[in-house]
Amino acid sequence: MPPRFRPNQTASRPAAAATPSGSYADDLSHYLRAECGMAENSVKAYIRDLEQFLDWLKKKHWHDVRELTLQQLTAYLKHLHDEGLKASTVARKLVALKTFFRFLVLEGVITDSKAELLNSPKLWQYLPKVLSPEKVDALLTAPSWEDEFPHRDRAILSVLYATGCRASEVTDLTLDQVRLDEGYCKCRGKGNKERIVSLNPVAIAALETYLQRERPALAARHEQTHLFLSRTGRPLDRLTIWRIVKRYAARIGCSAQVSPHTLRHSFATHMLAGGAEIRALQEMLGHANIRTTQVYTHVEHSRLKSIHRDCHPRG
Repeated sequence: MPPRFRPNQTASRPAAAATPSGSYADDLSHYLRAECGMAENSVKAYIRDLEQFLDWLKKKHWHDVRELTLQQLTAYLKHLHDEGLKASTVARKLVALKTFFRFLVLEGVITDSKAELLNSPKLWQYLPKVLSPEKVDALLTAPSWEDEFPHRDRAILSVLYATGCRASEVTDLTLDQVRLDEGYCKCRGKGNKERIVSLNPVAIAALETYLQRERPALAARHEQTHLFLSRTGRPLDRLTIWRIVKRYAARIGCSAQVSPHTLRHSFATHMLAGGAEIRALQEMLGHANIRTTQVYTHVEHSRLKSIHRDCHPRG
């Protein structure tokens, strides 16, 4: 069992203080960062999920987390299911709930966690949406002179697809993490883990053009070490990356569901189709568990079945 986060706390702490919305919010957030090694975006997501749980408790007039029963916690999962949430979303919220109750045990607020007895909902196999290589090529060349920062946007799209990085990992890239002469960059992923990802010639060329033609003017107002900057010279955020991908995906007639993660899925699927080993792909994507990577083997198998159905004389 990990060491207690704040050993000076006792079980006499009021239950209201042991909630993310109360005075315990900072302690809980610090626990998620320091003890669990979570990235800032994950911490925010956990706090958000827990606040939803606490709001539900208030509506039910169940204010004391120390007195919650397994039946009441099960009722919350049923509530999430009745809201029409996906099984994967319910499973994520359950993980946040279990983490919260483990924290309460470590703090001495409760003696044991009934949340550990809850079973995660059965997850249907989810096949992520991917773009064809032809669609990816069209997306990467979509930025034009009519756009405000075409070289920056093309570099962002190229890096997303070349590396399979998450949007947050791309926004966090700094100049010293990118080695164009050696064809790779270092990114920091979930759990603050650093990994090296390769850059293909298309991404390298796009980055060189951006660094020569647009970034100097963007960085003139503020001295920044981040690679990708906004018009004000500030580092881009995830939402801006999301909007950039959405804008160019709409331009080439792609589905509204296309997002930065679609390029990550496309990268993984195309790598497997090209003969990449699953273990190597796991390392490239920064997955802690090989099972997370194995979903792409199902995507590739689905594509092969489609080819067989369309091409086989008895298909």
